Amino acid sequence: MGANVFDRTVGPVSRDGSAEPAGAGKPVRRRRLPLVGLLVLPLLGGLVPLLAAPGTAQAASGCSGRPAKTVEFSTGELRVYKSRAHACAVTVAKKPGKRRTMSVTLQARGGRVVSDKGSYTKMAGPVTVNALNRCVRATGAIGKKSVSTGWILC
Repeated sequence: MGANVFDRTVGPVSRDGSAEPAGAGKPVRRRRLPLVGLLVLPLLGGLVPLLAAPGTAQAASGCSGRPAKTVEFSTGELRVYKSRAHACAVTVAKKPGKRRTMSVTLQARGGRVVSDKGSYTKMAGPVTVNALNRCVRATGAIGKKSVSTGWILC
Protein backbone atom coordinates (compact mmCIF):
# COMPACT_ATOMS: atom_id res chain seq x y z
CA MET A 1 0.00 0.00 0.00
CA GLY A 2 1.01 3.68 -0.04
CA ALA A 3 3.39 5.20 2.45
CA ASN A 4 1.97 6.81 5.53
CA VAL A 5 1.98 10.59 5.25
CA PHE A 6 3.44 10.87 8.71
CA ASP A 7 6.35 8.51 8.11
CA ARG A 8 9.69 10.30 8.01
CA THR A 9 12.05 8.60 5.62
CA VAL A 10 14.01 11.74 4.89
CA GLY A 11 15.32 14.05 7.58
CA PRO A 12 15.60 17.83 7.54
CA VAL A 13 16.72 19.66 4.41
CA SER A 14 20.16 21.23 4.53
CA ARG A 15 21.03 24.76 3.33
CA ASP A 16 22.12 23.53 -0.09
CA GLY A 17 18.70 21.85 -0.63
CA SER A 18 19.82 18.24 -0.26
CA ALA A 19 18.01 15.98 2.13
CA GLU A 20 19.87 14.70 5.15
CA PRO A 21 19.40 11.19 6.52
CA ALA A 22 16.49 10.69 8.88
CA GLY A 23 18.67 10.50 12.00
CA ALA A 24 20.59 13.71 11.31
CA GLY A 25 19.73 17.14 12.70
CA LYS A 26 17.42 17.79 15.64
CA PRO A 27 15.45 14.86 16.95
CA VAL A 28 11.73 14.91 16.24
CA ARG A 29 9.70 15.04 19.46
CA ARG A 30 6.26 13.57 19.54
CA ARG A 31 3.74 14.71 22.10
CA ARG A 32 2.12 11.86 23.91
CA LEU A 33 -0.62 11.94 26.49
CA PRO A 34 1.01 10.66 29.66
CA LEU A 35 -0.17 7.34 30.98
CA VAL A 36 -1.30 9.07 34.15
CA GLY A 37 -3.65 11.28 32.11
CA LEU A 38 -5.23 8.23 30.53
CA LEU A 39 -5.96 6.80 33.96
CA VAL A 40 -7.12 9.99 35.67
CA LEU A 41 -9.64 11.18 33.06
CA PRO A 42 -12.01 8.19 33.38
CA LEU A 43 -11.79 8.34 37.17
CA LEU A 44 -12.76 12.02 37.19
CA GLY A 45 -15.64 11.30 34.83
CA GLY A 46 -16.91 8.66 37.24
CA LEU A 47 -16.77 11.03 40.22
CA VAL A 48 -18.83 13.82 38.66
CA PRO A 49 -22.23 12.25 39.54
CA LEU A 50 -21.02 11.66 43.10
CA LEU A 51 -20.09 15.32 43.55
CA ALA A 52 -23.67 16.57 43.05
CA ALA A 53 -25.12 18.48 45.97
CA PRO A 54 -26.65 16.13 48.53
CA GLY A 55 -30.27 16.64 49.51
CA THR A 56 -31.44 17.90 46.13
CA ALA A 57 -34.09 16.00 44.27
CA GLN A 58 -33.94 17.80 40.99
CA ALA A 59 -33.47 14.76 38.78
CA ALA A 60 -36.32 12.79 40.33
CA SER A 61 -38.92 15.53 40.60
CA GLY A 62 -37.86 18.58 38.65
CA CYS A 63 -37.72 20.68 41.84
CA SER A 64 -34.57 21.97 43.46
CA GLY A 65 -34.18 22.24 47.20
CA ARG A 66 -34.77 19.87 50.07
CA PRO A 67 -37.97 17.86 50.54
CA ALA A 68 -40.16 19.78 53.00
CA LYS A 69 -43.47 17.88 53.00
CA THR A 70 -44.90 14.79 51.31
CA VAL A 71 -48.60 14.02 51.50
CA GLU A 72 -49.76 10.64 50.19
CA PHE A 73 -53.22 9.81 48.89
CA SER A 74 -54.75 6.78 47.16
CA THR A 75 -53.58 7.53 43.60
CA GLY A 76 -50.27 9.30 44.27
CA GLU A 77 -48.51 11.87 46.39
CA LEU A 78 -47.97 15.62 46.60
CA ARG A 79 -44.35 16.64 47.20
CA VAL A 80 -43.30 20.10 48.36
CA TYR A 81 -39.64 21.22 48.25
CA LYS A 82 -38.05 24.27 49.87
CA SER A 83 -34.90 26.13 48.97
CA ARG A 84 -33.78 29.37 50.58
CA ALA A 85 -36.06 31.70 48.64
CA HIS A 86 -38.40 29.39 46.72
CA ALA A 87 -40.94 26.64 47.24
CA CYS A 88 -41.70 24.05 44.57
CA ALA A 89 -44.39 21.37 44.29
CA VAL A 90 -45.15 18.32 42.12
CA THR A 91 -47.87 15.67 42.07
CA VAL A 92 -46.51 12.20 41.33
CA ALA A 93 -48.65 9.21 40.32
CA LYS A 94 -48.39 6.03 42.36
CA LYS A 95 -48.79 3.88 39.23
CA PRO A 96 -47.41 5.77 36.22
CA GLY A 97 -48.31 4.63 32.73
CA LYS A 98 -51.70 5.57 31.35
CA ARG A 99 -52.69 9.19 30.75
CA ARG A 100 -55.00 10.78 33.27
CA THR A 101 -55.87 14.22 34.54
CA MET A 102 -53.31 15.51 37.06
CA SER A 103 -52.84 18.89 38.66
CA VAL A 104 -50.68 20.69 41.17
CA THR A 105 -51.13 24.18 42.63
CA LEU A 106 -48.88 26.22 44.88
CA GLN A 107 -49.48 29.58 46.53
CA ALA A 108 -47.32 31.73 48.77
CA ARG A 109 -49.25 33.71 51.39
CA GLY A 110 -50.24 37.02 49.82
CA GLY A 111 -49.32 35.82 46.32
CA ARG A 112 -51.06 34.40 43.29
CA VAL A 113 -51.81 30.72 42.76
CA VAL A 114 -49.45 28.96 40.33
CA SER A 115 -50.81 25.75 38.83
CA ASP A 116 -50.16 23.03 36.28
CA LYS A 117 -53.07 20.94 35.08
CA GLY A 118 -53.22 18.51 32.19
CA SER A 119 -53.26 14.92 31.04
CA TYR A 120 -50.02 13.28 32.19
CA THR A 121 -48.62 9.79 32.62
CA LYS A 122 -46.35 10.27 35.64
CA MET A 123 -46.18 13.75 37.14
CA ALA A 124 -47.81 17.19 37.14
CA GLY A 125 -45.53 20.15 37.75
CA PRO A 126 -43.11 21.39 38.88
CA VAL A 127 -44.56 24.74 39.93
CA THR A 128 -42.42 27.27 41.81
CA VAL A 129 -43.20 30.40 43.84
CA ASN A 130 -41.06 32.93 45.69
CA ALA A 131 -41.42 32.03 49.34
CA LEU A 132 -38.73 33.87 51.27
CA ASN A 133 -40.16 34.23 54.80
CA ARG A 134 -43.65 33.25 53.63
CA CYS A 135 -46.03 30.38 54.28
CA VAL A 136 -47.17 28.32 51.31
CA ARG A 137 -50.03 25.94 50.60
CA ALA A 138 -50.16 23.25 47.93
CA THR A 139 -52.83 21.06 46.38
CA GLY A 140 -52.39 17.99 44.21
CA ALA A 141 -54.91 15.88 42.33
CA ILE A 142 -54.88 12.75 40.19
CA GLY A 143 -58.18 11.84 38.62
CA LYS A 144 -60.93 12.55 41.15
CA LYS A 145 -58.71 12.14 44.22
CA SER A 146 -57.00 15.19 45.69
CA VAL A 147 -55.06 16.34 48.74
CA SER A 148 -54.08 19.70 50.23
CA THR A 149 -51.39 20.73 52.71
CA GLY A 150 -52.91 23.82 54.31
CA TRP A 151 -50.45 26.60 55.24
CA ILE A 152 -46.98 25.12 55.80
CA LEU A 153 -43.33 26.27 55.98
CA CYS A 154 -44.28 29.25 58.15
